[in-house]
Amino acid sequence: MFAIEVREHIMIAHSFKGELFGPAQRLHGATFVVDVAFFRHELTADGVVVDIGRAHDALKGVLGPLNYRNLDDVEAFAGKQTTTEFLSKHIFDAMAAAARNGALGPGGEGVAKIRVTLHESHVARAWYEGDVAA
Repeated sequence: MFAIEVREHIMIAHSFKGELFGPAQRLHGATFVVDVAFFRHELTADGVVVDIGRAHDALKGVLGPLNYRNLDDVEAFAGKQTTTEFLSKHIFDAMAAAARNGALGPGGEGVAKIRVTLHESHVARAWYEGDVAA
């Protein structure tokens, strides 16, 4: 399988509910390095997986509304635990939609799978990986 990957970062604040989270129940910040990998079985006629520039622009567009935000105040996340895993799936859903709706340019429709990895620190990361259904 062929793949390309783009990277961006976001700075957020949030808090969690429940004893499992210990001190993270208090408001705290995080800077996530976000990697999004796009997979295809075959390259496009132009010899690419997708256009890297468009993929990076799409990622910046998805992350923009979250950057420098307290996720506890984001209406779409009301009642949710905005864990690294949860955010990986949220970003995956938006990037899969970008592949399906043409935002990645020609070839986006042929993306078979996407993996979104959020690096929480130099020692911890989480990801969501799934098929891009049409």
